[in-house]
Amino acid sequence: MTSIWDITVLTVSLALVATMVVLPPSVLLAWVLARRDFVGKALVEALVSLPLVMPPVATGVILLYLVGRRGPLGQMLAAAGIEVLFTRKAVVLAMAVMSLPLVVRTARAGFEQVSTRFEDIAATLGAGPARIFLTISLPLAWPGVLAGAVLGFSRAVGEFGATVMVAGALPGSTRTLAVSIYTFTETGQDREAAVLIAVSVTIAFATMWAANRIGRTR
Repeated sequence: MTSIWDITVLTVSLALVATMVVLPPSVLLAWVLARRDFVGKALVEALVSLPLVMPPVATGVILLYLVGRRGPLGQMLAAAGIEVLFTRKAVVLAMAVMSLPLVVRTARAGFEQVSTRFEDIAATLGAGPARIFLTISLPLAWPGVLAGAVLGFSRAVGEFGATVMVAGALPGSTRTLAVSIYTFTETGQDREAAVLIAVSVTIAFATMWAANRIGRTR
């Protein structure tokens, strides 16, 4: 039987991977939403926020359709010999999708708090968008970006609905903290469930405290 420690290490490790995967596109998207006006911006904002308001299970069903063997992405992945469903890749995918809105919204707030004056000056001196982003916007907005990453990690650790739909509850492979709490409770293993709840609360408290501290940094 998988130990409490193994479940915790697995969950934290996969949440870290999911955070690293989702951070670059989320930060870039946050910067675009904060600094650019374009046709369809409201639609993009709505799509990004969907995982926050949709039932996680519904998000899991959508992912199940997309990466399933008969799904549009699943067929391409299968042709390349990549299996996603009911593997750790599926856990990372579910965690990344569910944490993306928090990362984008928090990082966007960080970019919006940065004055555009320095960016405008750099542009007049000939700096391109990529250089402005990497040398001015991102360094000045780093507290918001880092806070977004911490919140995204916290959300990934606690993810359940989408994960159980696309990854299941395979011991030692896809059984995360949230999935294990549900499984232990269903099978009457209340002591194990209580220990995992305590671990989850500890991680959540630590990450929220860190995010609040970082968010106050200027």
